[in-house]
Amino acid sequence: MSEKQDQWSSKLGFILASAGAAIGLGAIWKFPYMTGMNGGGAFFLLFIGFTILIGLPLLIAEFVIGRGSQKEAISAYKKLAPKSGWSIIGRWGVFGSFLLMSYYSVVGGWVLIYSALSIPGMIINDNANYETIFASITGNPLITIIGLAVFMLINIIVVSFGIKDGIEKASKVLMPLLFVFFIVLVFRAVSFEGAMEGLRFFLQPDFSKITGESVLYALGQSFFSLAVGISVMVTYSSYLGKDVSLPMAAGSVSIMNIIVSLLAGLAIFPVVFSFGLAPTEGPGLLFMVLPEAFAQMPFGEVFLSLFLLLFLFAVLTSSFSMLEIVTSAFTANKDRSRKKVAAIAGTIIFLAGIPAALSSSTLSNFKLFGLTIFDASDFLVSNILLPGGCLLISLFIGFKMNKELMKQEFSYSSHLSSGWYQLWFQLMRWVVPITIIIVFLGSLGIL
Repeated sequence: MSEKQDQWSSKLGFILASAGAAIGLGAIWKFPYMTGMNGGGAFFLLFIGFTILIGLPLLIAEFVIGRGSQKEAISAYKKLAPKSGWSIIGRWGVFGSFLLMSYYSVVGGWVLIYSALSIPGMIINDNANYETIFASITGNPLITIIGLAVFMLINIIVVSFGIKDGIEKASKVLMPLLFVFFIVLVFRAVSFEGAMEGLRFFLQPDFSKITGESVLYALGQSFFSLAVGISVMVTYSSYLGKDVSLPMAAGSVSIMNIIVSLLAGLAIFPVVFSFGLAPTEGPGLLFMVLPEAFAQMPFGEVFLSLFLLLFLFAVLTSSFSMLEIVTSAFTANKDRSRKKVAAIAGTIIFLAGIPAALSSSTLSNFKLFGLTIFDASDFLVSNILLPGGCLLISLFIGFKMNKELMKQEFSYSSHLSSGWYQLWFQLMRWVVPITIIIVFLGSLGIL
């Protein structure tokens, strides 16, 4: 790869950068509203189960493919399975990353706007209606497109110069800070009157609320929150040395992801029920709950600003990885300028994201299969492209990739017995693909 000089400088840097790529909007923004719309505690349990049994093995698989090939997404499969059609997995991932980033950046723009408005104290006000504030921001075409444009510009600038020096170093400071802020927010949230109802909703499973569709959503959320299925982690791990244990790194990322999801739920749902908000509110839930919670704290506006800035960083670390996979795919083994490719790719993604940005305003009445453009894009990525990509990766690992190379990559620096490798391989060969197929068919009512 043309960027091969970009190697992660440490194990911790790689793990935190990978966690940043994985966590982002998946755990902090999407998880609370998906949980709220799909039954609360039962959905959370399904999400944990899928993350451990399906998402974690897939994350290890993408790490194995990336470091084993030392190539970005498309070239990785070409190298590992030459003169075959398996490179479709990399192309699938590049397309998935492109589409995901087109609407992900819309939410990134919302976070950017909220961050900018919170600094001069324009979010938290006495007797403010935070649902109305959110609707006024997302319903303004000019504001949402400006937010989208600025968010994309930041991505283009950073990816143009490579991500190691900025993102890896910043991750070591800002990711732990995000954890600290979440813990503070959780302590405040559970102290509200009525908070116990929110805790029961989130932690007490009621499986009568689970449908075939919500099982698919839980599976899709586990993929979304770990960034597996679109070969983002293939590209990230291609920059990795042999001194890192891939199972341990994947385990660390998965555990951090579950913890952040737990903290997000503990911070959000007590506030939702305390202030009479609907847990089924949807994509805007976070933006309505956070100001409500911080407004009840001393120096709430200051803490809201700091939290939003940290949240913005978490969102950016995810989006950097998505633009990176698209950029690296078009600069690999070619005499092309990274800066030029990043600028062109970022501009095209910006243009593709405009319809999703207008889904709450000008194009609010335009529906695809009963969904807005934003929601349809999210459904396509989370419930079709991610599971589909994961299914293809599991088949590649189970039936195509060189077994000796897989075992070497799995075993480097891990000190795990061969039994763990066999367990992982059998999960990837049989359990992961069969589970994905069953859940998908069940969601369609076929099973």
